[in-house]
Amino acid sequence: MPAKLHTHRYGKSRVRLMRITRHEQHQDVDEWTVQVLLTGDFDEVFTVGDNTRVLATDTMKNTIYSRARESQAASMEDFAKELIDFLLGRNPQVSGAEVVIESTLWKRLTVDGQPFPTAFMRGSDERQTATVSRQQYGAFAIRSGFDRLTIMKTAKSGFVGYIRDELTTLPETTDRLFATSVTCNWPYTEKAIAEGIGFDKVRHHLRSIMLDTFARHDSLSVQQTLFAMAEAALGHTAILDEIYMLMPNKHQLLANLKPFGQDNPNHIFVPTDDPHGTIEATVRRA
Repeated sequence: MPAKLHTHRYGKSRVRLMRITRHEQHQDVDEWTVQVLLTGDFDEVFTVGDNTRVLATDTMKNTIYSRARESQAASMEDFAKELIDFLLGRNPQVSGAEVVIESTLWKRLTVDGQPFPTAFMRGSDERQTATVSRQQYGAFAIRSGFDRLTIMKTAKSGFVGYIRDELTTLPETTDRLFATSVTCNWPYTEKAIAEGIGFDKVRHHLRSIMLDTFARHDSLSVQQTLFAMAEAALGHTAILDEIYMLMPNKHQLLANLKPFGQDNPNHIFVPTDDPHGTIEATVRRA
């Protein structure tokens, strides 16, 4: 039975890059994991094995390192834009390119109470993220965010009033631990991209607003707190119209100490990831 190629793209993934920027009094560290994906006139590569239009994925890897050496980009998004422009400019057979970058957090060591200019330690598992794409002769589309931001609150969280049937065993509570690992990202408006954005500054600001809301919010559910965090972020900026958030409920189960003749007034818990509740939403400006 004959077959027809429908969609396709190819590229290089998990290209790891450490960049040290040296200033007179201090140094900065960026650790990025980069993915490049290309679309274009590659049908015959798949159907008959004609590689004459192929930019080798190993060349893509080398391009990432080479452009990083020349780049003055201060953010993942700006570097991704430079990389896409370079690839599209040299490869007319490519109709579009997408670059996805994750940034690993490094923090300065504190020595004698002060941040040390040239020594660092790995931060949490949180990753800052950027997805940048462009078609030949088109405008950039940019989505920024973060994921694996693990947070917890030990007060101002409850869960009551839900459906109870013969299969329900979860007890209601007005005082529970609320732990989650936040994934959050947002597309920038075309106008904002055209006018120029301090991507790292925006990410830091939105992240701070969301964390402040999480801490202060009197949570009736994960869903309600997710919406409150996204709503607060949208209320503090005009350069984006929507935010996507994923907040799994990382359960902290109250340990049963009754067999040992002990009470447990919300004191000892068992952290568990599996199974966990999954809550996600896209919140848009009204």
